[in-house]
Amino acid sequence: MNEFELLQRRPSVGEYQHLRKAVGWYVVDDQATERGLEKSLFSVCLIHQERVIGCGRIVGDSGIYYYLQDIIVLPEFHGRGGGKIIMSALMEYLNENAAPNSFIGLMAAKDVSGFYKKYGFEERPPDRPGMFVVWKSGL
Repeated sequence: MNEFELLQRRPSVGEYQHLRKAVGWYVVDDQATERGLEKSLFSVCLIHQERVIGCGRIVGDSGIYYYLQDIIVLPEFHGRGGGKIIMSALMEYLNENAAPNSFIGLMAAKDVSGFYKKYGFEERPPDRPGMFVVWKSGL
């Protein structure tokens, strides 16, 4: 049995802020956070013993551009496959919803670009930070 459960839902503002703090990211205003979370195209929460220990979301215009955002797993759970579970769900959403040649972007945290390369993402040139993939069905 897997130690994690993945739910298709967005994190609450409190859950989201906790995850951001835990990985050293700055905290955004609660009202702005609520608005942003509500406008996600797709969100998942990674659950361990009834507690949100990770999340991931996709934002964008549902046509040309999609961005993977806030792929977070609490540090004490790193290396246990939670990030792969989240990414699998996000990639499945893209496979079902993104048109061929849609632009899929993300901003990788420091030293984790190798994780995203496994999913087809490439690093952009130094003068254009971030990572991207031009979507091909079944990627």
